[in-house]
Amino acid sequence: MATTEIITVQRRRKYHWPEAQLNFWLVIVIISSAVLLGIFAYLTSIQNSLKLGIPWILPYMITTSTLCILFIILLLGLISQQQLLPGIVVLGSFILFVLFLTGLIETSIQLYGPSGAVNSYCGSRPNVNVIDSQQTAAWLANQGLCTDWRAAFAFEIVGTVFLLWMMVMAYQVNRDDFE
Repeated sequence: MATTEIITVQRRRKYHWPEAQLNFWLVIVIISSAVLLGIFAYLTSIQNSLKLGIPWILPYMITTSTLCILFIILLLGLISQQQLLPGIVVLGSFILFVLFLTGLIETSIQLYGPSGAVNSYCGSRPNVNVIDSQQTAAWLANQGLCTDWRAAFAFEIVGTVFLLWMMVMAYQVNRDDFE
């Protein structure tokens, strides 16, 4: 009796990522995530030192920033092994995009929202006729916190836009649109 042997040949598809865009994206997103992690950890420590309640956005953005940094580390590992798949990048970028967008919306509400928002306290000036070192120190601390919130808002915009860009770039890599 004759036996039939079936041979299957697996061809591994190579994806060609645009190196300059990918490296630029990695640097910007890791900087954005690290800055957000630092800002929200600092704001949490301030809230703890003042014995105030911690708004949910602070631990949320700490967690989101940490997840983004871990995702970048995963991508760097896959890049070093030349196994970076567009599907992994699209899925991870989409999840992080939704998380960043949620953080961006809540930060904008905290910063520019209704009465009692952070930005409503940012314009207050100390009495210029009275030179009081405690009042000046309090004003400087207040301005520092306002600047932190504004920087967090800006870096959340950057992170959100760059995660959206990465989803588009991964889709283009999957379709071989880059030359």
